[in-house]
Amino acid sequence: MNKFKYYFVLLLAGIAIASCSKKDDDDTVVTPLRDYQEQYNADNDSIVKFLKTNYIENVTADFDVKISKIPAGGTQTSIWDQQTYKLLSRDVYSDAITYKVYYLVLREGSGQSPTNTDKISAAYSCYFLDNALVDSSYGLPFTANLFPYANANTVVEGWSEIFPKFKTGTSTTGNDGVITYADYGAGVMFLPSGMGYYSGRGSIPAYTPLYFTFKLFDLQRMDNEYTSTSSGRIFAGDGVPDYLEDLNGDGYLYDFRNTTKYPNPPKELIDDTDGDGIADFVDFDDDGDGFTTRFEITKPTNQVGWGTLNSQPFYFGVSLYYPWEPMVDNPATPNVDETEPRGIPRRPTGDLTNPADPVESANNPRKYTEEDYTATPRKRIHLDNSYPIKIK
Repeated sequence: MNKFKYYFVLLLAGIAIASCSKKDDDDTVVTPLRDYQEQYNADNDSIVKFLKTNYIENVTADFDVKISKIPAGGTQTSIWDQQTYKLLSRDVYSDAITYKVYYLVLREGSGQSPTNTDKISAAYSCYFLDNALVDSSYGLPFTANLFPYANANTVVEGWSEIFPKFKTGTSTTGNDGVITYADYGAGVMFLPSGMGYYSGRGSIPAYTPLYFTFKLFDLQRMDNEYTSTSSGRIFAGDGVPDYLEDLNGDGYLYDFRNTTKYPNPPKELIDDTDGDGIADFVDFDDDGDGFTTRFEITKPTNQVGWGTLNSQPFYFGVSLYYPWEPMVDNPATPNVDETEPRGIPRRPTGDLTNPADPVESANNPRKYTEEDYTATPRKRIHLDNSYPIKIK
């Protein structure tokens, strides 16, 4: 276990878009970025060589890890060949190429996995491939946004790709305010420069592969729909957290509107219900029916808190929108009742409002049945462009 004070350190800043050199006193020459594929090939060679010529010297009980170079004539088992900790890789489509990103699982963790758009609480140390320390959070947890378009505390792309492969742990807060974390995920990620600081940052030269040791303590689910204004992005959300808009359930969501970075995205990575080119997690109208998602999942005013259902007292829940699935109260929060007996409904299947009129219409919709809120599976109304019925 580790103990930490409950405060956070700001994360590293974003990536510079180009490197510059002075030609003379009057002209500044912008150096074009290197070809991503060629640089990745070189970086990958360096990383594979590192994995085959270095070994895990020590992993502490708190999952602090030390990696060292195998000396000449040494008999240590390389990271590449050792079997104690899983060396895995993930293929990442970005910059119009596919990266292979290697990572070590020291411990998976026991809690939930973030998506690549959530906010995390983590700790890290960053190293060059000669094992020289570049930067570290000194074991202190800090918050970071994995979503690259967040307004603050964003991380290098490699973090967004590898952290979802791990899980959070548990935490307890003592009377002295000290938070104790246990069973958290811990690992090492080996990043080609395209997944890190491609054009350099501070003491990190351009085109430098790096590795990070890290621990994942906690996460915050995000709802990242945003609008762009002259003063920046305004995040309003649509009422459905990102992880529930991950249609293929792979833990990753991408905004493929950047066609320079993503000119030909694999179909299996696209989470876009209405096919309008805007992924559901950044789309205010997921099914493209002209009604916003938030409007479609907002409860009627007489179905918030205590009310009456079938002439009996009924607790509809405190949320102004339906959850994905019905929820029970969390006993760990005694001052809040999270009970939500109904999930986002499907198109109603009950009797017509006016049985004398046999035609379902905007003026004569069907009534909701209890199964419309709870049936599994069900196509929820914010993903069903046939409802609400439009007035013709």
